[in-house]
This record gives sequence, C-alpha cells and structure tokens, in this order.
Amino acid sequence: MKISNFWFCLIFLLAPSLTRGQTQVNGINQSQYITVLGIAQDGGYPQAGCKEEHCLRHWRGEEARRHVVSLGLTDQSSGQNWLFEASPDFTAQLQHLHGASGINNLSGIFLTHAHMGHYAGLLQLGREAMGAKDMPVYVMPRMKEFFESNAPWSQLVALGNIKLILMEQDKPIQLAPNLRVTPLKVPHRDEFSETVGFRIETSEKSLLFIPDIDKWPLWDRDIRAEVSRVEVALLDATFFQEGELPNRNMSEIPHPFVSETISLFSPLPNSEKRKIKFIHFNHTNPLILEGPERDRVKGLGFDLATEGERIHLRN
Repeated sequence: MKISNFWFCLIFLLAPSLTRGQTQVNGINQSQYITVLGIAQDGGYPQAGCKEEHCLRHWRGEEARRHVVSLGLTDQSSGQNWLFEASPDFTAQLQHLHGASGINNLSGIFLTHAHMGHYAGLLQLGREAMGAKDMPVYVMPRMKEFFESNAPWSQLVALGNIKLILMEQDKPIQLAPNLRVTPLKVPHRDEFSETVGFRIETSEKSLLFIPDIDKWPLWDRDIRAEVSRVEVALLDATFFQEGELPNRNMSEIPHPFVSETISLFSPLPNSEKRKIKFIHFNHTNPLILEGPERDRVKGLGFDLATEGERIHLRN
C-alpha cells in the first residue's frame, strides 16, 4: 500500500512524542522513570515549632508545604512501582506515586538509614493503617537488626506487614530485566543503622541518590567520579552554608554545605555540573523556597529537585 506524503510526514512528526523518555512495544508503554515525591529534610517544611518568617509564610498561605525527601521508581513494562524512603509524608507520597504512574501497586521500599524522615512512614503499613502483607523493605544489615529488635518496627515484622530484604554494599539488586539498584555505603551519623545512597540504572541511563552524608572528603569514594558515571545526581543539600543554625553546633550534624559542593564541582565542565540536582533541604535552607539564592545556584550551572518532576531513565 502506498502511503501519501501527508500521512508519511504526520507519522514522522509524531514519532518523537512516542520515543522521548519512553518506547512502545506492541502497544505497551516501556517507560522507566523517577518521580520526585519530596525534597525537604526529615522535619519537612515548615518544621514543627518554627516561628521564623520563612515558616510563617506557609501558615499565612504564601508558600506550599514541602514534603520530606522521597522518590518513586516506576517500570511501566512490568507495571511496578517502588519507593525510596518511607517518610512521615508516606500517605500523600504513595497516592502521588499511584496517580503519577497510573499503577496502583507498590512492589517494595528501599531505605537509606534510620533517621526519622527516612523510615517513620513504615508505620502506615501496620495493622492500625494499611495492614500490608509482606511488603518488601530493602535494608542493610544493621537496619535489619534494628527493625527486628525494637518496637514498634518489630511488630511490623512479626505480623508480616513487612518482609525485610537484606542488601549488600555495592551488590546490584535486579528489579526487572533492564532495571537494577545498587546500595552505596556512605559515612553519616549512624546511631541505629548504617547509611547508604543508591545508584539506579537502566541500560540507557543511571541516577545517583545520596540524600544524607557527612562530608564528601570523608567518603572513601570521589563524589566527582561517582557523578561522572551517571546522568543525574540527587545530592544532599541539607544546609546552604555554615552558621545557618545560629543556636546549634553544626559540627554535630555534619552535611556537605551546598556552598562546599558548588566549590568542589565548580572547576568541572558545565556538562558535569548540570547533572546535579540538590535535594533534602532543611527548612532553614533558602533553596527550599523561591528566591535569589535558587537563581544564583542555577546560574552557576547546577539544578534543584522539584516535587512532582519526572526524571526519565530511558532515552
């Protein structure tokens, strides 16, 4: 059958819309992507008890809430979703993930460590709420022991609400034929568990997720080398700079200041700086709200994670 020039041109023009970030195989959507479900540090924005102007702006209706850091991973070909972190905003974030993906299931939860913003949402899986059945929860060895030995987490295990899946440092976990996740151990305040970041990979793209770490020089890896291996890097931006918490000893809660990360990457080409999306903002960090600091960071070639944005892992 001969195709007219009109229809040939129309098909040609429409083709990119089918392949940008996703492909169609026998009518099935093969897209794999990350949905950013939260960008704030463990206490969210605004934090409880905060009476500063930047918090009052929310209570006056001038700023939207920022949810605690969490990612959703979707594989449309297998019809699966996973969460990275079970934050205190778990309820809203699970609903967001279901709505954004059109997939009303959850195949598992990956946890970085045992600080409140990263695992407190697991309580929603218990008998008082969802009453989940054997929800896979991926954890490192110390965190597995912590859950099994301490209430109320031990009840989730005993009742079969969660099923703890042990991870090993640097050992990839194959979630689908073309999708794997690798935990990377990082130095942090490990009171109850070790801390990891994750590298999330398909055959086409990869993403680095490190929401919490002490300082980059304390890691036994070069963060610049790790960023060079991926297309997107979601990096710890808890604090903007020294002195941000005037009544706290910031050395007791070490994180890489955004200003330090910028200095570390500034000598590198823009192609490397553009990979970085800052995430995990404390409510005191000016980058959590629109303002001149955000514009300045973007002007230097870096980016900032935004709630609701989708990061494709396929070309």
